[in-house]
Amino acid sequence: MTTELTVLILACVLLLAHIMLAVHFKTRQYGKDWNMGARDAVMPSLDPVAGRLERARDNFLETFPIAIVALLALTLVGQSNALTQVAAWTWLGARAGYLPLYWTGVPVVRTLVWMVGLLALLVLLGSLLAG
Repeated sequence: MTTELTVLILACVLLLAHIMLAVHFKTRQYGKDWNMGARDAVMPSLDPVAGRLERARDNFLETFPIAIVALLALTLVGQSNALTQVAAWTWLGARAGYLPLYWTGVPVVRTLVWMVGLLALLVLLGSLLAG
């Protein structure tokens, strides 16, 4: 299995962590009946931590499809190399670091970590385009 596929599988685990954390804190605020119900009622705004976890999950979901395409394409076309492997791990590390930074409300460093992840994605895409 390529490094890129390993990173992709671990990114799926990270997505599950995002989902479970966001739902856990939302359920803590709204209760088990909300969680197990149809969720049709208008609910009050989320408290800061639950809101940050939901936004962190949404942010991950915005770039994850790009990572999926890049990581799969690199494997399918046989372009895995040292640069793409480092970029893949860098992207995953940045995304994993982003979650606790957003969860705890760290402002500037969180954005810098997000930018590292974006740059790693751009390296992956650039490697594909360069062929």
